[in-house]
Amino acid sequence: MTGERGFALVITLIVTALLVVVTTEFIHDVFIETSMVRGYQNAQQASLLAESGVQGGVKVLKMVLSAQEYTSLLDGWAAPQAFQDERGSLQVSIVEESGKLDINSIVFPNGTLNEAYYGTAMRLLEKLRIPTNLCDALADWIDTDDSTRGGGAETVFYQALPTPYKAKNDALETYEEMRMVSGFDDTILGKLHPFVTVYAESKGSPYSKVNVNTAPVELLAVLDEQMTDELAGRIVEYRSQTPINSPSEITQIAGLESIGIALQGKITTKGSVFRIQSRAQVGDTVRIIEAVVRVVGTESTVLYWREL
Repeated sequence: MTGERGFALVITLIVTALLVVVTTEFIHDVFIETSMVRGYQNAQQASLLAESGVQGGVKVLKMVLSAQEYTSLLDGWAAPQAFQDERGSLQVSIVEESGKLDINSIVFPNGTLNEAYYGTAMRLLEKLRIPTNLCDALADWIDTDDSTRGGGAETVFYQALPTPYKAKNDALETYEEMRMVSGFDDTILGKLHPFVTVYAESKGSPYSKVNVNTAPVELLAVLDEQMTDELAGRIVEYRSQTPINSPSEITQIAGLESIGIALQGKITTKGSVFRIQSRAQVGDTVRIIEAVVRVVGTESTVLYWREL
């Protein structure tokens, strides 16, 4: 009898141990499944919240652009916005791409160099201490022929790479595409990003003017051979007090009476292309949407969309 009781006790202990293991495993599985469901729900909500941030940014831009003949850093859209409640947070920032140099403009649609914009690009690279031969590499990537410029590269070069590909021989469609161009890496792209865009002022436009109300001072300083850092600084000082309403108004700034006339074909005071970044957080989940939109009057067109 004593042996039977001992055996029963052992069996009971084993069963109890098994129940503890099974229960622990069950609780663990339920926790994991609940966490996954909650994580999925948070991700969905964060994505929707980030998308709503982009849509809100577009609506703000439509209101501003339909109400005035200029866009400037004094406008409400130019200041980052943040919203938060018990469900999550949203941060939205807008940068005007029209205040940058459209790098596609260095080459005309027929493939020949656009000397005015090519010269601006060369001066910009020099100012940023980036090798100026990269201008030739970009021109070769964009132009329609296979003739290599002095510092450039065409299909023959790209085909000899470990992973071969062809020169595009067409306009850049995204900023990130420049990584495929000879000589360009993440460091170069990071330096250029505040000053260069690939999005035209309007659909089908062979070149884009630079908005002097939103352009960085470094870009303003290289718009013309006669421009200087001091004159660019005067533009920035002037626009910090009041937006420049028309390109001709720039000639009213001291020192720009004659240079301002030479700049008339290169500048504008109202942009149409904007980059919107919307960052949403729900719980521990973060979603970021970056979109580039062209806004003309009450119409908008998405040119680029990326969700992280």
